[in-house]
Amino acid sequence: MPIIDAITMREIALPLKTPFVTGVGRVDVRRVIIIEARCQGVVGYGEASPLSDPYYTEETTETAWHILESFLIPRVLGKRWRTPFDIAAMLAPVRRHFMAKAGLEGAAWDLYARSQGVSLAKALGGASASVPAGISIGIPGDLETLALQVEKALKAGYARVKIKIKPGWDIEPVRLLRERLGDFPLMVDANSAYTLADTDHLRRLDEFNLLMIEQPLAWDDLFQHAQLQAALKTPICLDESITSLAAARLALELESCRVINIKPGRVGGLSEAVRIHDWCRSHGVPVWCGGMLESGIGRAHNLALASLPGFTLPGDLSPSDRYFEREIVKPPITLLPSGRLPVPDGPGIGVEVDVQEVERRTVRLRSFHA
Repeated sequence: MPIIDAITMREIALPLKTPFVTGVGRVDVRRVIIIEARCQGVVGYGEASPLSDPYYTEETTETAWHILESFLIPRVLGKRWRTPFDIAAMLAPVRRHFMAKAGLEGAAWDLYARSQGVSLAKALGGASASVPAGISIGIPGDLETLALQVEKALKAGYARVKIKIKPGWDIEPVRLLRERLGDFPLMVDANSAYTLADTDHLRRLDEFNLLMIEQPLAWDDLFQHAQLQAALKTPICLDESITSLAAARLALELESCRVINIKPGRVGGLSEAVRIHDWCRSHGVPVWCGGMLESGIGRAHNLALASLPGFTLPGDLSPSDRYFEREIVKPPITLLPSGRLPVPDGPGIGVEVDVQEVERRTVRLRSFHA
C-alpha cells in the first residue's frame, strides 16, 4: 500500500431516541469520533467509540481525541504499510488507549478492503451473509416498562435479549421476564456492579436458565471471577476484563469465565479481535460481538467481524433505528424477519457514509496531511 496521505477526525453528536441507562451511568447523546483516512483518493472510515465518562473503561471522548491527534495519527501518517496489521504494530508502543487505536486502525481496514476490491467481512475472513441480532436493554426504572420492552424485542425477532442489572435490580426483573415471557434466550450484564460477597445472591440467578452473566465483578479481577464461576452453574462472560489475546488466554486458563465478549474497540481494533476469535475458536470457546452504541460506521465494522465462523452466539448488533432517529450511513442497517442482520457485502465496510449528515452532526474537526 502507498502511504496514508491525509486523515480527518470528527467528533459527532448523535441524540439517542431514549436514554440508555446501565449500572454505571446514563447516555442521552452519543459522542463518537469518526476517522477518515485517505490514500490516493480512496477514503476509509473508522470509529472511536469511548463513552463520555470513564466508567466503562478509563477512556473518554476527550482522551481519545487527545491521544489520536497527539500520538496515534502522527505514528501512521505518511508511513508505508501493507496490511492493517502493520498499522496495529505502529500503534502498539502507545500503551492502552484501545478505543482510540481501534478507530484509526478501523479506517485502515476499510481502506485495505476497498483497495482489494472486497468487503471488510471477506478481508477479515468472514463466512456468513447475515448474523443473529441480539438486543441490549438498559435499566428503565420499573418492571412493567422492562417487560414491555423485552416483549417488543422478542416480537421484532431478536435472537437474544440482554438486560442490565445492578444490586437491587436483578432477581426480580429476571423472575418477572421468565414468568411472563417464558424460556427465551436471556442474559444479564452487571458491568462490574457486584463483589465476591454477593456470591450467594448471584447464585439465585442459576434457577432462571440464563445464557450467561456478563462481567459481574471488577473489570481487572480475574482471580475473583474464577472463584465466582466455580460457585455458579450459569456461565460467566467477561467483557471489560478482556483487553487483549493475552488477557483472554489468562482468563480461560484461570477458568474465570466460559464465554468471551469481543468488542473491537475494547481490544484495540479488528486485528486483535481477529486474533482473539481465532484462538477461542481453536479451543472451543464461544464468543460474541459486543457493541458500544456505535453509529452505522462502527456497526458495519462489528457486523463484518461477527461474520467470522467462531461467533456462535448472537451479539449486541441491533439495527440502525434501535438508537438513532437518523443514521449516518446509507442504506441503514435493518433487521430481517428472521431476526438476523445482513452483513454488508460492498467494498470496504459495505455501506455509504452520509457525508451531509456527518457534517451536520459534527461538533469538532481536525485534519492532518502528510
